[in-house]
Amino acid sequence: MSHYHALVWLDHVEAHVMHISPDDVEKSVIQPKDQHHKLHSRAGTLGDGRAPEDQDYYHRVVEALKGASEILIVGPAQAKLQLIKHIHAHDPDVVKKVVGVETVDHPTDAQLVAYARKYFLAKDKMLQGAA
Repeated sequence: MSHYHALVWLDHVEAHVMHISPDDVEKSVIQPKDQHHKLHSRAGTLGDGRAPEDQDYYHRVVEALKGASEILIVGPAQAKLQLIKHIHAHDPDVVKKVVGVETVDHPTDAQLVAYARKYFLAKDKMLQGAA
């Protein structure tokens, strides 16, 4: 089933992707294939010692967002910005669908759905008022 709105909450451990309609929510959870690699910095390396970004992880998150016309990306730290960077580099058709990027700590799935519904309702009302 395709939904108009989607929200993704992500960090470097997992992504919660939710396709949201007024009376339905489809949820999926995506995790990096190598979580140990993502959670720990690499000692003894040149540079800042961080593990490289997991492009496969971000690609699978974008794949899970297919079918949405508007996407809200949220999360507690840098992963949401790295996803945006990935989308700009690899998925130019998705760029125009991203309507917001917000900092959100670690809510429950129910809190995420409520947050997304409130966000999209306010956005839609704002656009209706401008028309």
